[in-house]
Amino acid sequence: MRASQNDLERPVQVSLRAIAKRLDLSVTTVSRALGGFPEVAAATSARVRAEAERIDYRPNQLARRLRHGRSEAIGLVLPAEVGQFDDPFFLRLLAAVGPALQRAGLDLLVMTARPGAEELRAYRHLIEGRRVDGMLLARTRRDDPRIRYLLDRGAVFVAHGRCEDKRPYAFVDIDGAAACRMATERLIGFGHRRIGLINAAPHYMFAHHREQGWRAALAAADLPRGPIRHAEPSEEAGFTLMRALLAERVPPTAVVCATDRLAVGALHAVSLAGLRAGRDISLIGYDDLPMAGCTDPPLTTIEQPVARAGARLVAMLVALLGGAAPATLREIWPARLIPRASDGPAPTHVGQETKPPSPVSQGTKTPSHVPKGTKTPSHVPGGRHDATHPRRA
Repeated sequence: MRASQNDLERPVQVSLRAIAKRLDLSVTTVSRALGGFPEVAAATSARVRAEAERIDYRPNQLARRLRHGRSEAIGLVLPAEVGQFDDPFFLRLLAAVGPALQRAGLDLLVMTARPGAEELRAYRHLIEGRRVDGMLLARTRRDDPRIRYLLDRGAVFVAHGRCEDKRPYAFVDIDGAAACRMATERLIGFGHRRIGLINAAPHYMFAHHREQGWRAALAAADLPRGPIRHAEPSEEAGFTLMRALLAERVPPTAVVCATDRLAVGALHAVSLAGLRAGRDISLIGYDDLPMAGCTDPPLTTIEQPVARAGARLVAMLVALLGGAAPATLREIWPARLIPRASDGPAPTHVGQETKPPSPVSQGTKTPSHVPKGTKTPSHVPGGRHDATHPRRA
């Protein structure tokens, strides 16, 4: 027999009555005090909370959810594909959002699905089945059907990253265009003139932004575009694509990699070719995964503050559930380059263009890739980036 709501609430009422009787208060006052209602006097609320703690009172969460019509859970659908599900980025994100959600009194409901129709079925299952109060998205795509679906449904959600849908939604993102421009300018400053890019698959929004930054740095220095390759971001792909670049008639003397996983694979290909990164060829990664400091040589990379971003995404979700407007919760954070030993001066034995690059523009115009109304860092794309926190407008 299915339990009724009265049955579910009975143990709670017993505890509430015990507190009320001991403190000579009404059950309603005790309930409102524990619920944080401001009309209950502060001294009364303090007495109620102290007594609840003394008797180890725990509210019936299921009954509470039934009363308020909320699940008190947030959904996250991870990509169930080789090379994605085991990505350290998702593990770091889970480690960050889980405790933050728990502190906010919210559960985390994780599902896996293959991108495409299966993934959208998972979103419909969670949203239309009212199994969650909101969604958290990661690794956004340029044309992202997940975001389109959630916007069409009017669902509460936050994203780690942007997409090309112009409708306002809450997100935190790292300025990948500025980051890769900074990395490329560092290599130009070392004297490199043929700089390649090993990028993630072009449907990812972060891949688009990082390519923008790479292209912008080369154009500002009046240098030709170097070779570019795309793949799902994995060590195997980085190894394969780096071997292809080294086999070119005129291989690049430096390569920017869109992720650390791609860079780790590229480092292996460089080593097998009898070369030394940082001496014979320069490599820069992106993410600052723990393994980046343990490679041989240690990898110069761009920091991806996933822990801080995860905490901010949860704070945004709580604000949205409280009625905040998504348009007020859009943040792009500056990146920070972590210099190590995998990059350095261009090798002198390689014949390449010796014309010095043009000075890099130091203008202060907001980059075109930043959406209107977005809170952006107070840095100049292409300059030095030492800030690690978003500037609030």
